[in-house]
Amino acid sequence: MIEVPRWTEEQLTNGLVKAQALFRQERMEEPLEAYLEAFEQYQGTVEDLLEASVDLAQLDQHSLDILTNADLLKAFRYLTGPPVSEDDLKVLAEAVLSPSRLKADQEMAARVLQVVRLGLDRRRFVWVAENREPSEEERKAAVLASAALMASSHVSTSRRSEGKNQQELLVEEALLANGLTKVDTREVDTFNKAPNPGQFCRESLLGIRKADFLVGLWDQRVMPIECKVSNSSTNSVKRLNNDAAVKAVEWTKQFGVLNVVPVAVLSGVYKLHNLIDAQQRGLTLFWAHDLDQLMAWIGQAR
Repeated sequence: MIEVPRWTEEQLTNGLVKAQALFRQERMEEPLEAYLEAFEQYQGTVEDLLEASVDLAQLDQHSLDILTNADLLKAFRYLTGPPVSEDDLKVLAEAVLSPSRLKADQEMAARVLQVVRLGLDRRRFVWVAENREPSEEERKAAVLASAALMASSHVSTSRRSEGKNQQELLVEEALLANGLTKVDTREVDTFNKAPNPGQFCRESLLGIRKADFLVGLWDQRVMPIECKVSNSSTNSVKRLNNDAAVKAVEWTKQFGVLNVVPVAVLSGVYKLHNLIDAQQRGLTLFWAHDLDQLMAWIGQAR
């Protein structure tokens, strides 16, 4: 049974330097159009919100029109400073944000309004605090600032999801190109439910933790693969050490260190000591820019 690779500090550093260089290149080449398109869309939405609420003076009278419209509800969440997420709004207001529930429960809708009122950004919407109508300049500035906030958040979220999706696609293509067969997604609570040697499946439950891929290795072991894209060294702790490495510990504890080979495929920006820590906790690391290393190891695990 072939041992999993454990990289030296120098090898990890070399991979990290390459990953960060690719990250910088992608960011520099990223088109501005995505932000501008989102900005234009959200600018119109914020203008619609201000028009529907008469510049926020009649939120109570038009609450259901706003809260039951998905676009207006999103813009409504960005009235606060900082913006409140949908999940946080649900918790803070003790509310369900579905149109049917809001229409059926006026008190719940009022709680949602109150949460946003309490957190209203009085720098952007100074006229509300002063209980007057906005000037044309104030209204325009508030619309532009709100649209910029929404567009920036949209682009950041898209970056994360698109980066991970692209990485998962590259891994799948590499597995197929190296002779493995894709099978159905599944829940694996015992090893006889895992993919057979030479098979793999996408997002599946291994024990109590979900993996992006489950690969049946030729030597009867199972390889759960987590795809991780980090946009900053600070983020790397959350994505690698507090997620993938925790899963690795759980999988080896549940199924045994001889039966599973937890792997993370990485791209983006990481701190070296976080890579070292994850590896010491039983996570095997490969870089998305060098998937040939991963495929070569899978080929040797016979």
